[in-house]
Amino acid sequence: MKKLAWTTLALGAAYLLRNKESRQKLMRQFQGLNPNSGNSRNAR
Repeated sequence: MKKLAWTTLALGAAYLLRNKESRQKLMRQFQGLNPNSGNSRNAR
């Protein structure tokens, strides 16, 4: 089971490294989860 999880993680990482649009979409989703992202840098 542990090997399957690592394989899945590796395949996902490889996909994100090759696909710029997917990488940007994922980063926007993570930034949406953090209420302080983006806004705190501009407030300084």
